[in-house]
Amino acid sequence: MRDRVFNFSAGPAAIPTPVLEKARDELLSFEGSGMSIMEMSHRSARFEEVLAKAADGLRELLALPEHFHILFIQGGPTLQFSMIPMNLLPPGQVADHIVTGAWGAKAAIEAGKFGTIRRAFDGSASGFTTVPDLGELSFSPTAAFVQYTSNETIDGVQFHEELDAGGIPVVCDMSSDILSRPIDADKYGLIFAGAQKNIGPSGVTVVIIREDLIERVPDGLPYLLDYREYVRQGSMPNTPNTWGIYLIGLVCDWLREQGGVDVIEVRNRRKAAILYDVIDSSEGFYTGHADRGSRSLMNVTFRLPSAEIDERFCIEAEAAGLDGLRGHRSVGGVRASIYNAMPESGVAALADFMSDFMHRNG
Repeated sequence: MRDRVFNFSAGPAAIPTPVLEKARDELLSFEGSGMSIMEMSHRSARFEEVLAKAADGLRELLALPEHFHILFIQGGPTLQFSMIPMNLLPPGQVADHIVTGAWGAKAAIEAGKFGTIRRAFDGSASGFTTVPDLGELSFSPTAAFVQYTSNETIDGVQFHEELDAGGIPVVCDMSSDILSRPIDADKYGLIFAGAQKNIGPSGVTVVIIREDLIERVPDGLPYLLDYREYVRQGSMPNTPNTWGIYLIGLVCDWLREQGGVDVIEVRNRRKAAILYDVIDSSEGFYTGHADRGSRSLMNVTFRLPSAEIDERFCIEAEAAGLDGLRGHRSVGGVRASIYNAMPESGVAALADFMSDFMHRNG
């Protein structure tokens, strides 16, 4: 079998190797059951334990108080762009959106189909290179919630402080930086995240919602678009993604073995610094997209002197075992996604390649 590459893809992204090895070993017979977790009834006692393990692991790692529900939903984070306003935006109120990238923009557009939205910040004019100074933001007096994306994968910008909306419920799309650092759960009303970057495989979206917000959900919503149904039925109003939830539990085990999110944050900062140092010392050969104070620790975005050289860089990198470096199709350039599962050795290998490529082409 060919050696595994360093996978810099933005998502589905790398999964820790020990997690994949554990899943491989249990693929045919989970815990001696004689069947795969993918074949097992979601109503069985065994799977209920798997579900509880995943939820308990997330609760422990994120230090979530008991008044938060942890839900496992299908449809990806994009479905949450609709579910959130359907559940939490009543007539006569407004949803404030802080738009710092492509995903925040899509969330605002989708929310506008279900009610009134206001863009408290919109970074599109500057090409989504920065996040706002949180102290300078103002919110609508009738805001039902304030929504933002903590890390924008396409543009590589990230909030390095948590938003305080002065008592207005905060909704945060943490799809690409959840579990990468500690959070203060009490600052949030709802957190959602696609699993396929830092939590596990694609096909599961984690929704963390405060109890008092559940009480706001109106009657008459479609069955599978009503948060209350997921709470009432323990994330199983229909058949859940059993394989994905099982892997989330294994990822939580791995994170605990690493020392938890405090240790992971230090590692992530060190990894990002290695790449940004190469960019900043390249005398313009590499140009970072994001303003320095807004740079992402998860998605390092940059360009070379031309689109042609960008492409050559990615082709040669792939041949060297550094995969998934092309920027999003909507913006081009280069993007190195260095989520929790990316080892420091992979980042060092990319930094060495960047230095060598610059010397050969600069």
